[in-house]
Amino acid sequence: DILFFWVARMMMMGLHFMEEVPFHTVYIHALVRDEKGQKMSKTKGNVIDPLKIIDEYGADALRFTLVAMAAQGRDIKLATSRVEGYRNFGTKLWNAARFCEMNECVRVEGFDPTKVKETVNKWIAGEAERTSTEITEAIEAYRFNDAANAAYRFVWNVFCDWYLEFIKPLLMGENEEAKAETRATAAWALDRILLMLHPFMPFITEELWERTAEKGPARESMLVTANWPTRIGLGDAAADAEMDWVIRFISEVRSVRAEMNVPAGAKVALLIKDASAESLNRLERHRSLIDRLARLSSVEVATEAPHGAIQIVLDEATLILPLANLIDVDAETARLRKELGKLEGEVKKIDAKLGNAKFLAGAPEHVVEEQRERKAGAEAAIAKFTDALKRLEGAA
Repeated sequence: DILFFWVARMMMMGLHFMEEVPFHTVYIHALVRDEKGQKMSKTKGNVIDPLKIIDEYGADALRFTLVAMAAQGRDIKLATSRVEGYRNFGTKLWNAARFCEMNECVRVEGFDPTKVKETVNKWIAGEAERTSTEITEAIEAYRFNDAANAAYRFVWNVFCDWYLEFIKPLLMGENEEAKAETRATAAWALDRILLMLHPFMPFITEELWERTAEKGPARESMLVTANWPTRIGLGDAAADAEMDWVIRFISEVRSVRAEMNVPAGAKVALLIKDASAESLNRLERHRSLIDRLARLSSVEVATEAPHGAIQIVLDEATLILPLANLIDVDAETARLRKELGKLEGEVKKIDAKLGNAKFLAGAPEHVVEEQRERKAGAEAAIAKFTDALKRLEGAA
């Protein structure tokens, strides 16, 4: 609370005695509170010792947590569970680097990402450049939480969850040219990740920067003094559209499998109806990948949906999953209706609380906020279960 006055005093002292401005830019983040939104104090016993947090989860995890939660105009509600989550993020990054190392993804002297030919490599190069641009713009605008969250999404959701899975067939394939290109692209993308993440997680990224230099061309500098990524015109609209289609295809099938309680190990036969030539060509090009990640036993073109089949609309096409032999449709319908009833009852109880003036006036702010969050979560679950129920009723 006193920082503003301290900065003002230093400004006046600097101008008076040195005739210089001591600070050109001052960034003051919001208050760091406990997980319930209360001010930390020794009296309350809710003080979080950063040294203990660092000992348990690491300095990078704590640093990333504080940055990711530092939205302008909002106090930070610090919970150790969030720090633990970002520690797991660091582990995810380490494992991704280990995967690249085990698959001989080594940096190549003079590698030019604008020259790659494989669709998946064009896609990741464009994604990396878009993310670095987003992070740069966010940092320059002092939106550090947006920058950190953009880095998180790219590393976890794009690079680890999708790209590394997509390139496994290429790395294990017989096409040596595609294999070499993919290894070089993966190593290049990992370098971009280390550069983008370094302001937020300096220790693990510097360590990986050094480890990945053990093979391939020598590094020109440590990561801390390396050049920040700049735009070089990466991105291919056709590759982006194709990989986006593949991701949505796999995600939709996975979502339905989870909603319908299809056993994780069970492979499902899929039918596709009303698909354009372009969609069928995409399916053929990425068939082995889609089969593996969506757990499909076969894919065939159909003109109508059989009884007991779940239908998913994907652009102009309809994906059909005949699940009658894998799940009990009636039992699953009953389960979903029961879950919906519970959730609707919970929303009514929360609405009654939030509509009570005495509760709103007397309850601590964090308790009221907790009830609102519970309601939002329950409503999201209701929407999800309602969609699943409609699919089942359509299959009956």
